[in-house]
Amino acid sequence: MVNKAVEPMKRKSKDKIKKYNRFSKIKDSLKNQRLLYFLALPAIIYYIVFHYLPFYGLQIAFKDYSTFRGILDSPWNGIDNFRYIFAGPGRMMFLRALRNTFIINAYSLIFAFPIPIVLALLFNEIRGNIFRKIAQTALYLPRFISELVVAGFVINLLSPDTGVINNILVSLNIIDEPIYFMIMPQYYRFIYIASGVWKNAGYDSIIYFAALLGISPSLYEAAKVDGANKFHVMMNITLPGIAPTIVIMFILRIGRLLRIGFEKTILLYQPQTYEVADVLGSYIYRIGLQGANQLDIAAAAGLFEAVVAVTLVFIANRLSRKLGGTSLW
Repeated sequence: MVNKAVEPMKRKSKDKIKKYNRFSKIKDSLKNQRLLYFLALPAIIYYIVFHYLPFYGLQIAFKDYSTFRGILDSPWNGIDNFRYIFAGPGRMMFLRALRNTFIINAYSLIFAFPIPIVLALLFNEIRGNIFRKIAQTALYLPRFISELVVAGFVINLLSPDTGVINNILVSLNIIDEPIYFMIMPQYYRFIYIASGVWKNAGYDSIIYFAALLGISPSLYEAAKVDGANKFHVMMNITLPGIAPTIVIMFILRIGRLLRIGFEKTILLYQPQTYEVADVLGSYIYRIGLQGANQLDIAAAAGLFEAVVAVTLVFIANRLSRKLGGTSLW
C-alpha cells in the first residue's frame, strides 16, 4: 500500500522537474541569445499579425456572415457554407475552379519543378565566376518584377497586332494570320506556366545551387581519379548530394497543389478562357470581394484549400520518410 501511494508522488515530482528544466532551458536561451531573438522580432511580429491572428476570422466559414453584424453577432449556420460550394448552387463554379487549380499545379509540378534543378546544375558547371554571376543575376531579376508587369509583358508579347511572337510566326510562314493567344483556352495553361517559369525558375535555383556548394570537393576529385565522366559524376555524386533538398522542396510543392495566387490569374484570364483559367484563388476573390460579396462562402472555400494543403504535406512527408528516409520532420 505504501509503495502504491508513493509512486504517484514520485511521478508528479519528476514531471515538475521536467517542466522546471524545460522552463530553465527556455529562460537561458532567451538570456544568452537575446540579440538573435531581437533580430528575429520583426519576423515574429509579422507572422503573429498576418498569419496567426487571422485564424480568428476562420469562424466566418461556419456563420451566415453579415458585414453589418460583424463576426461575433453573425448567426452560426454549421456547415451550410460548405454544402453550398460542394452540393449547392455554387457547386459547378467551385468544382471548376478546384479542377483547374489542380491541373495547372500538376502541370507545373511535372514540367516546371525540374527546371530550377537543371539551372543549378548548369550554374555548377560554369567555371568562369564572372560569367556565372552575370548569368545568375540575369535569371534572378525577373523574380523581383511585379505580377502586373509580367502580365502586361505577356499580353504585349502575344498581341495579334504588335506581338513579337505573332510577327515571327507570320514572317516565317508558320501561320497565315495572327493568333489571339490570350482568348484561346487551349493556350492559356501553357502561357501561365511558361510565364511563371520565366519569373521564378532562376530564383528557385538558388537553394539547389547552395546545396551543390555543400558537396565535398574531395568526392569530385576521387571520381576524376577513377576516370568518371560528367554523366557518372552527376548521377553518382551531384544528384545524390542534393537529393534531400529536392525531396524537401517537392514535399512543400505538393502542399501547394491547391494554391495559386489570384493576382496573375485575374490579370491574364478573359471571359473566353474562364473554363480553363478560373482557379480557387480567383474564385475566392470574386465571390468574396466582387459582385455577391459572400465572405462566408469565400472563407469556407479558403479553409477547405488550407486543410487539403496541410493534409497533402503530411501525406507526402510520411511517404518520403518511409521510402527515402528524408522528411521535413
